[in-house]
Order: sequence, then C-alpha cells, then structure tokens
Amino acid sequence: MAKENLNDLQAFVVVARERSFTRAAAQMGVSRSALSHSMLALEARLGVRLLTRTTRSVSVTDAGARLLHTLAPRLQDIERELESLSAMRDKPAGTVRITTHDHAVATVLWPRLLPLLKQHPDIQVEFSVDYGFTDIAAERFDAGVRVGNRVDKDMVAVPIAPALRMAVAASPEYLAGKPVPVKPADLTAHRCVNLRLPTHGGLYAWDFEKGRKQVSVRVQGQTVFNNTFLMLRAALDGMGFAYVPFDIMEQHIEEGRLVPVLQDWWPAFPGYHLYYAHRRQLSPALALVIEALRYRAPPPRRTG
Repeated sequence: MAKENLNDLQAFVVVARERSFTRAAAQMGVSRSALSHSMLALEARLGVRLLTRTTRSVSVTDAGARLLHTLAPRLQDIERELESLSAMRDKPAGTVRITTHDHAVATVLWPRLLPLLKQHPDIQVEFSVDYGFTDIAAERFDAGVRVGNRVDKDMVAVPIAPALRMAVAASPEYLAGKPVPVKPADLTAHRCVNLRLPTHGGLYAWDFEKGRKQVSVRVQGQTVFNNTFLMLRAALDGMGFAYVPFDIMEQHIEEGRLVPVLQDWWPAFPGYHLYYAHRRQLSPALALVIEALRYRAPPPRRTG
C-alpha cells in the first residue's frame, strides 16, 4: 500500500473508535464529507467494506474489526516512537492527557503543574475529570490519578500525595434539633449527600474504620452528585451530612460552618498515585509532569 495512505488508515481507526463520522471529523479537524470520501476511497482500494453506515451510527464490519484489531496497536507504537524523538529537542513539548478526580485536580495536580506550565509554554496538559476506573490505554490517556489501592498492578504507580483522610460533617442548620450520630449506622436515620460512581452506576457506600473494625454504610438523602465540591456545597447549604476529603472541609469546620461527627471513625486511604503504562521511553513532557507531581514526604521533625 502506498505510503500516502497512512493518513487514511489513521482516520479509519478514529472513525471506528468514535462510531461517528461527525465526532471523528471534529477530533481530526477535517470536514465530515472529506472524511467520508477518504473512507470510501480506502474501501475501494482494499476491495472490501470496512464500515457499515446508517443515518444514526457507524459500525465496523467483520473485515473492519479485523483491520482495527491489527492496525490500532501498530499505529500507537508508531506514535510512541515519534514522541520519543522529541527527547532530542531542546524544549519539551506536546500534550499530556490525564484522567483524574476533581479533588485531585484542585488540591494536587493544578498547584504542582501550574509552575511547570508557566516554565514550559510548549507543554499542554488536558485534565479529564472522571470517577470511573478509566482504561488509560484504551481511552488514549497518558496517565491517570487514583488513590493508591485502586491502581492496576500492571501499571507504573508514582505517589503524588500523602494519605487521604475522609470526613463527615453537616451544617449547624441541618443538625438543629436532631440527634448527633454516635456510630456510623446512625447516619441511616439522617439525610446525606450521596456520590454516584459511573463504573457500576451505584451509590458509593461510606467506609469507616476504628481500630480493626471496618464498616460500610449506605445512606439516603435528597441529593446525589458526581462531584466532590458540589457535595460539600450541599452540606454547607443544609442538605445533610457529606462524606468528603477532610482537607476541603477543614476550614469550614474551623470557622463553624460545618459540624464534624464520628471523628474517631474517619478512615484514611493511601494517597493519590499517578499511574501510567510501562514504556521503554517516556515523552519528555510526561517525564516532567511525573517529576513535578512526585510526592516527597517531609523529613521527620527533630525532637529534644
């Protein structure tokens, strides 16, 4: 096949993954009609239909699925090798795509990466906020951020934050005239602000621990979010108890806008880790991002 057809092969992979000429064209920065013409020309040269087109969607034929399975990893290898060549440049450049939590972006990633972005204007970082357990290879992310105990074992994991402590609190307005919970199960008699996880579609069960005791409680309430800061906002607005990281509640607790409960049951989880697939050579941009985010525990305080 002629070398100039490599662009058409790349376009086929994008169309097959997006299942839409419109989305694929937008991603590639070309017109829908031009992309459709390129795919028809590719099918004509190969002498086989690769895509089944309807008015609403696009899907791959058996031949298209076979070509996609063979072609996609090879094109990805080519892209990685081309990225590795940028290591020879004086200035690191390129886009680093990261899937992460909203809390991790606000408290860890943005504060650490802002100086890096100002120092290296040719580096771009794309943040995708998602509570699901994203397959970074399939979704073409360079890295992901999750708490340490939820990182796949086949990934390289770099700690970027200390242990994460969860907290439970409600506003004085909500608690007025109500019994204060003294054990986790008491929360079932209260309104609570829930979190829905997209991976399984269910509501997140609140985990607690005290010594060796571990308890999970499923709570009820009028509000469900998939955003940590909106959950906190709902608690501040009197909609019940919220279960969010302590660091974003702390100031509100100190200033009396929230009342903490069950402090001796608040659990701690391994801190956030940046994870990425094994590669022979990282792109210079990703390598700089990793070093900017790497967590280094402060030295122990000297006593005496």
